Amino acid sequence: MKRTINIFGSIDWLMVIIYLFLVFFGWLNIFAVGYNEKFTTIFNLKLNYGSQLLWILFSFILIIIIFILDFKVFPFFAYIIYGLSLLLLLLVLKFGTEVNAAKSWFRLFGFSIQPSEFAKIGTSLALARYLSGYGITKFTLKTFGICAGIIGAPFLLILMQPDPGTALVFAAFLLVLFREGLPGWILVIVVFVFALFLFSLLLETGIIVTALIGIVLVFHFILNRKPKVFFTSLVIFGIIYAGLFLANKYLEAGIRYDLVIILALVISSIIYIVLTLKHKVKHVFVLLIFLYGFVAVPYSVDFVFHEVLKPHQQKRINIMLGKEQDPRGYGYNVNQSKIAIGSGGFSGKGFLDGTQTKFDFVPEQSTDFIFCTVGEEWGFVGTSVVLLIFAGLMVRIIIVAERQRSKFTRVYAYAVASVLLIHVAINISMTIGLFPVIGIPLPFFSYGGSSLMGFSVLLFILIRLDAMRKAYL
Repeated sequence: MKRTINIFGSIDWLMVIIYLFLVFFGWLNIFAVGYNEKFTTIFNLKLNYGSQLLWILFSFILIIIIFILDFKVFPFFAYIIYGLSLLLLLLVLKFGTEVNAAKSWFRLFGFSIQPSEFAKIGTSLALARYLSGYGITKFTLKTFGICAGIIGAPFLLILMQPDPGTALVFAAFLLVLFREGLPGWILVIVVFVFALFLFSLLLETGIIVTALIGIVLVFHFILNRKPKVFFTSLVIFGIIYAGLFLANKYLEAGIRYDLVIILALVISSIIYIVLTLKHKVKHVFVLLIFLYGFVAVPYSVDFVFHEVLKPHQQKRINIMLGKEQDPRGYGYNVNQSKIAIGSGGFSGKGFLDGTQTKFDFVPEQSTDFIFCTVGEEWGFVGTSVVLLIFAGLMVRIIIVAERQRSKFTRVYAYAVASVLLIHVAINISMTIGLFPVIGIPLPFFSYGGSSLMGFSVLLFILIRLDAMRKAYL
């Protein structure tokens, strides 16, 4: 039965208050970055803090429009909004303006718009629409495939710009799928592959492949509980590898160590498959599929690292992993950011008194590295408050998600929480040197119209949908 709802009485004002705090505290820090003795007005559009005020105003206008619209607009037009976001991502590849070697921006009437920020909204709506559709009661292979397509399309288009940092954000939607029934083992495999990618940057391929073979053998033993089978497989591989290793050494064939291991693995796999078919050993084919899939990861790292990532991104990853030292070059940003945060101490130097901030020691300080301004001027207390506020917002979104009668709203809410989580985690990790610098803004804080408007729309669509949760019993 349809009910009359007082929208403003049903709004989650706690989320609104948190949003306003983050936006205006973020603006204060942008103001601190751009402030100087020649200051005349906060409305100077030539400076970042003046422009950000304009973007805040535009964001408020978009919020008003969201509340004027009927809440049914969002599920009804979800696929259309998603399609338009993909179209913009295609158009920016052709007509976009190149910034930092990536075609990620449209330049219109003196303003820059980044369509990838709005693709997050379209993808969130499309996922929510699909997963809340009729017949989607449990997670099947087909369901996962369609969801992977919805997430993968914008991911690949953004990767083509190339903007791997923003593309990485779309991995957050896996958390949404996990909440909606994606088997936990798939999430574990994704995390394992990501860890494997990182280890492949640090260790030799031969060591990685040997470790993978050992891990799969252990799993084989756990699944079958047959010591004889386990030791037989170990002996088969050991004998073949030893033979190939000695032949390579004494014949001076010059085959790489890792390739000798791969050849031994292939030969022993063929022999072992024949034996397992004869003795009906379970799980062998599945384990071999996973093994060869995992083995392919280290060999793909070289391609991704050298062909997909830009030279400056490669440098930043090497610096983060400790493989290179470049404190005055590519490591300069992070080094200065850590100095700024550390110099803030417990309570900070005070508003407008940050020396690293005032003298522009940290590049991109009002965008990617805005958090170091918080650390310098507001200290440990200020950074802790900001982190607690972000954590509170995400916890509140999850609470809101779980009280929904509408599956569409619940899925969308988890999408919002996941996107915010990965942005906050990566951005702050960048500023303290725990993650490579990949150009991820801090939500509601970093300077930029696309980012602020995108996150504002993303959050307030949820607030609008939640305000109507009691519309139908």
